[in-house]
Amino acid sequence: MIREYFMVIAQGIPTSLLLTVVSLLVALVIALLFTFALSMGNKVVNCGINTYLTLFTGTPLLVQFFLIYAGPGQFDVIVQSPVWSLLSNAWFCAMLTLALNSAAYTTQLFHGAVKAISKGQWESCASLGLTRLQTLKILIPYALKRALPSYSNEIILVFKGTALASTITIMDIMGYARQLYGTEYDALTIYGIAGAIYLVITGIATVLLRKLESRVLSFERLEVEKS
Repeated sequence: MIREYFMVIAQGIPTSLLLTVVSLLVALVIALLFTFALSMGNKVVNCGINTYLTLFTGTPLLVQFFLIYAGPGQFDVIVQSPVWSLLSNAWFCAMLTLALNSAAYTTQLFHGAVKAISKGQWESCASLGLTRLQTLKILIPYALKRALPSYSNEIILVFKGTALASTITIMDIMGYARQLYGTEYDALTIYGIAGAIYLVITGIATVLLRKLESRVLSFERLEVEKS
């Protein structure tokens, strides 16, 4: 029985992983753009980005799923527009929700890392006659390396957040678990197997990310040894 349950629920693993990867890629692009924009110091742009950050970090992810999936259908202008083919697709809405939510938290992580750069490094770039944008192109990659441990946690959170995609008809790990429960009513076993799958995948991801952090941050250890 457990094996049969596992084979059914495991069908959702590719969907959960694909949602995670695509969402993270989209979120990363948005976060990098927003980090650059926030670091440029334009008050109007900063106000708009900070409003976005407040909305997506201050509201539950589940609410965001329902708003993005069910909300646009209430506007005839959107329904009759070309974008409706995307916004009426549950998978796209789930990806968009996860991406926008992750981008908000990732932007905060990256921008915080940029602000943590020592004043001396900014002054060194200024003494070389570099513009603000040129300085950011040099210092932001350095700051992102320092933000990697926190960003690794965000990657895990996005994967676990895919479990909510089943609430908008996505057949991921939890989607198959909910479907199976609807016929078998064995909550403890079914959801226990689903939880175990999430646990194993997050465990593997955590180990891989920690190894990546160790390699990427090795430059700091070399600097310490030299000093």
